[in-house]
Parts: sequence; structure tokens; C-alpha cells
Amino acid sequence: MNTPAPRCPALIIAAPASGQGKTTVVAALARLHARQGRRVRVFKCGPDYLDPHWHELASGAPVHPLDLWLTGEADCRQRLHQAANEAELILIEGVMGLFDGEHSVAELARRLGIPVLAVIDASAMGGTLGALAHGLKSYWSDLPWAGVLANRVAGDRHADMLRAGLREPQDWLGALPRVALDADGKGQPGGLLPQRHLGLVTARELPDALARLDAAADALAHTRLGQMTLAGQGWQRWAVRFPAPAETPAAAALPALAGQRVAVAQDEAFCLVYEANLQALRAWGAQVQCFSPLRGQPLPDCDALWLPGGYPELHAPALMAQTALREQLRQHIAQGKPVWAECGGMLALLQSITLADGSLQPLWGLLPGQARLQRRLQALGPRQWSLPGSPDSLRGHSFHYCSADCSAAIIGHAMRPESTADLSSAEPIYAHGSIRASFFHAWFPSAPQMVARLLGRPAEAGSAEHID
Repeated sequence: MNTPAPRCPALIIAAPASGQGKTTVVAALARLHARQGRRVRVFKCGPDYLDPHWHELASGAPVHPLDLWLTGEADCRQRLHQAANEAELILIEGVMGLFDGEHSVAELARRLGIPVLAVIDASAMGGTLGALAHGLKSYWSDLPWAGVLANRVAGDRHADMLRAGLREPQDWLGALPRVALDADGKGQPGGLLPQRHLGLVTARELPDALARLDAAADALAHTRLGQMTLAGQGWQRWAVRFPAPAETPAAAALPALAGQRVAVAQDEAFCLVYEANLQALRAWGAQVQCFSPLRGQPLPDCDALWLPGGYPELHAPALMAQTALREQLRQHIAQGKPVWAECGGMLALLQSITLADGSLQPLWGLLPGQARLQRRLQALGPRQWSLPGSPDSLRGHSFHYCSADCSAAIIGHAMRPESTADLSSAEPIYAHGSIRASFFHAWFPSAPQMVARLLGRPAEAGSAEHID
């Protein structure tokens, strides 16, 4: 007997461009309902590690990416189906502009039937808000639509001007002022979520992170959107049915990972981790143990090590002070145990990094080469790594300001999906002893066998070989 598809109010919060305030609105909305005792699940479109930190704090639940290319439509449908069975409200933060990219936020909304709430920075705008909202709403005739929220609004008079510009009054969901914290921890006009070169500062690094979210939630509570109850007609008209995908392959244990002890660095220096990657390792039979290099925790007794991305350039002196850990890492590598180091994890293994101010910071020196933090973005976008003769392709993305001069052997490249012969934008995959390293961030569920070859035990009957 078929189980009825769960039905749950859901919104995709999108914008005409980046920088409009989507993250603040999503986090504020999640916090507003979660602190009233409601079960809220938040997702983020596209590959993003930083915004989810804020959404996890706001909602109290893990945040996973939804991406028609990176994770695939079946994965998106399965995660939303599971969330709808557990939650009273689903919020999805978009990425870039609503129609940007081949696998755009608008395409996700259209395929899954989830209404779009457009957040528009109206700080230097009047009646033009109506033209912009009308264009977003009508550009695709079949786009599910919820309405528009004006962000960074100066006051009531400004809000009245913005609202009057809308062709359809029911599209107005309110005006949100610019919100920040004053010295007393109360909301004041300004900026709320601080940024640095890779995006938002993670919530766990700010002692007043929850106060920031509460200030945003308090401000949102005065808007039409914030005053709607989940049981009222407003949210219920945005309820969506989330059937399970037709085919969802069950995760099976992989011989090379079954019982394999995988240590994962995780702290402020190594904070760019997909929770789904950790879940996948466990589902495939690995024993995952996280540890904090910054806090002087020793390398766990392990068979393999994953050094995720993060900010080693901000914590280089503290990492260098962990001399005992560095020696443990050296012994791990000398014993031929696998190491997968991606982006910031790779940087930490290099000999040094030159910061933007020209100062040189020594690093662990276990991978030959130097890095330099540039003032401009060095790479951005989806990448995939394929092995010769293998049908699998490990999908992921690149996003970094650092460049690297590494003399280790190059055993492959993570390429743009649309240009599989162009090495100019490819990310090299380096090999040095048992280390495999790259600027490439991997989405593990896309290619289980390749992950098994990166972190699994050495070749034996029924198991995968290490990637060479």
C-alpha cells in the first residue's frame, strides 16, 4: 500500500542577485518559529558551508544542500520528503539570482512545486520594487510564487512607497529594516551577519550569534510574513506535497570502508564540512571520529584521515604550535595511511602561506609547496573528478582565494562539467606519499567507490585500490 506523500508549508527564499539579505531572512524566519517550539528544517541551494552554520543555529537541525547538479534531483526529493515527515515548516535559501545558472533556483522551484519568496534589497529603491517583483514573478509563467519581502527599508514612509509600487497588493509580505546589535545586545539599524573573504563568519565563532538571530527574528515578527501562523491561511496556501522519489538506492556498506576508522578534523580552522559527507561515511560502514587540531586534541587512533576545508590561514600560528599533532600526522603518512585534504586542509599541509599583507606564515610542511592568499577570487563553481576507465564522477565545487605552488605529482584534475578538456580552470589533484590533496571540495554521495579509494583500506580482496 502506498504511503500518502507528506504535506508541509515550504518556501524557497530567493533574490534577484547575491547580497540582498536572503541568509538573514531565512535565519530570522527559522529562529522566529523555532523559538516558539515549532519544528523547522532549513536547506541551502548550491554548494555552501557557511550560511548553513547560521541556519543550524536558528533551526536547531542539520542543514543540507539542495542542488540539481551537485546532489541530484532524487537526493533533493528524498531529503525534502524526509523533512516533510518530521517538520512543521521547510525553508530553502536560494543562491545567487533566482534565474542564474543552468540549474537555477527557479528550476528547482518549478520542478518541485515550491513557492518562491523574493527578498529584494530596497535600500536605494522606491516604486521600482514593483517592476522588479513583477519581472521575477512573470519571467516564467509556471513559476510557483509566494510574494516579495522588501529588505533594508528605512522606515514606514519608505515601506509605503515600496508597497504602492506593486501591481498585485497580495504579493506584499512586509518590509524588514536593516538590523544589527548595539552594545546592549538589542537590534539597531546596521549590518547583522559579519563577512570575510569566503563569505559569512560562522555562527560558532561569535559569542553573540544567537542574540544576532533573535534581533533579526524580532524585526521580522513585525512584518506580514512574521505575523502569519503556520495554521493560518497564509502558510497553508504554501503547503507542498513531498512524495518520495521513485528510486532511492539504499546506502550499502563498502568493503574498503567497512570498519575503517576515519578521523575528521573539525573546528574553526577546518569548518567546511557537509554533514551529509559524514553521514555517508557512516552509512558505508566507516567509523567516524572528529577531533580539533586547534584545541590540541591528538590524532585519533585511525586508519585514514580527512582534512576538510576551512581557514588555516587565520589560525596558522595556533596550528604550528601543535607540534605533537604534526608528528602524529607525519607518522600517519609514513605508515602509508590515506589522507584526503581538500582546500583549507591541503593548505595546512603545505610548507607556508603568504598572507594578503605579505607576511609569511609557516604551516605543517608535510606537502611540498607554498600558498599565497590573493585579494581576488581564484576559482568558483562546480567541478567533477573522473578516473580513466571509471563510470564514476566525484562531484563537488571550488571556491578559494588562495593560489598554491605545489611540486607534488598531479594525478588528475577536477574539471568544470561543461569543459572537460579545458585545464585552465581545472583543480589539480596532488599525490604525495599517501596524501591526496586538492582545492576541490567533494560531495561524497556522488561517487561512493571513489571515496572508498580515497579513504578506504589498501587493496585487498573485494576492496578498492587507493587512487594513484
